[in-house]
Amino acid sequence: MGERPIRTVLVVDDDEKIVGAWRRGAGSDRTVIGASDEASVNRLLDEHEFDLAIVDLRIGSTSGIDIVRELRDRFPELPIALCSGYLSVEVTVAAVRAGADIIAFKPITFREVLRRLEEGATEPEIEETPTLARAEWEHIMRVLSDCEGNVTIAARRLGIYRSSLQRRLRKYAPRE
Repeated sequence: MGERPIRTVLVVDDDEKIVGAWRRGAGSDRTVIGASDEASVNRLLDEHEFDLAIVDLRIGSTSGIDIVRELRDRFPELPIALCSGYLSVEVTVAAVRAGADIIAFKPITFREVLRRLEEGATEPEIEETPTLARAEWEHIMRVLSDCEGNVTIAARRLGIYRSSLQRRLRKYAPRE
């Protein structure tokens, strides 16, 4: 993957502050162009040629995995990184199947994405047996996804108070 220099980067994230952080991390010798939804991604793909795509898992009501799949279909050689604070084994497997080259927890730096590309880190590190904290986090994310992001309904299904679920969601996912 490291043969072609990375000069123009597509960042798909609905948070402009995060797009700005990617811009700063990429340095002055690279151009970072942000897209906040699927329509702007398609428009930008028609207007620019990208050397790297960094996609968030959640873009409004759209799944980043769907965008990864579209990018891979249109540009088979484009390096694609899916980055999120809400990864699970299920999401990681879906992202690999969709064509993501790198699956990474946020926060991650631009330099770390480049390092993983250069090393050819195509296979994410998936644990055989997750820790209890990790299994709980994945279950919460699955229930929240089933409830289309509605915290009140998810808390009811999980049998916990809404405030307890909100407190757990504010924390980063356990890495182990």
